[in-house]
Amino acid sequence: MPKYMIEREIPGAGNWTQEDIAGITEKSCSILKDMGPEIEWVHSYVTDDKVYCLYNAVNEQAILDHASEGGFPANKITEVKNMLNPK
Repeated sequence: MPKYMIEREIPGAGNWTQEDIAGITEKSCSILKDMGPEIEWVHSYVTDDKVYCLYNAVNEQAILDHASEGGFPANKITEVKNMLNPK
């Protein structure tokens, strides 16, 4: 399944509380469960005003459907072509 990096512009994301993070995580996972095996959240990185998420998905439309259903922005979606790892 292809991997996608999603850039979400969310002002103030770096100031989220653990409660905020738990609520967002629960909402996202609930939607993913309903969508089935065509999409999987791998992990996310939160910066001051953006969240970068790595997903496995059958196509970009699955990412857009998840974002739309959850009310999450998906400002930029990029298919990951390869990965680099230190030795």
